[in-house]
Amino acid sequence: MTQSRTFKTTWGWVTVTASNKGVTAIDLSFSGRASESRSAGDDPAGAIVEEAMRQLRAYLDGARREFSLPVDWSAGSTFQRKVWRAITKIPYGRLRSYQWVALRVGGKQYARAVGMALGANPVPIVVPCHRIVAHDGSLGGFSCGLPLKRRLLKLEGTLDQLLS
Repeated sequence: MTQSRTFKTTWGWVTVTASNKGVTAIDLSFSGRASESRSAGDDPAGAIVEEAMRQLRAYLDGARREFSLPVDWSAGSTFQRKVWRAITKIPYGRLRSYQWVALRVGGKQYARAVGMALGANPVPIVVPCHRIVAHDGSLGGFSCGLPLKRRLLKLEGTLDQLLS
């Protein structure tokens, strides 16, 4: 079973979706209104959504640096899952390049493919694709938009490490 919930944070509205295996999607559009559905107390997916809500609120408020949530990796290809798992190891307050990730998932020649995999990341923030920047120190891309990437990097104290 899948559960989904839209909730208010200090940054705006966020939607979290989870299966019984873990979080499947996070929508950071920060617009919308609260969903009417509530998670059932004995439903594993509902419990995961509730915990994700708690942890995301704390992160966006600057009170949390790590996530301890299960992620349901079934949405991606084998390569995408490899990339997503690799970036979960990047600690809060650290930046890495697309090339750095590529070297960990198959070789320097995969940097562009890494960018594509990051763009398909269904679980931003928990799978911290915002921590990936271009090798030359420029911002790079972000599926949720560059203004949000800047804001997340500022929250983590790394924005000032980038080239203008």
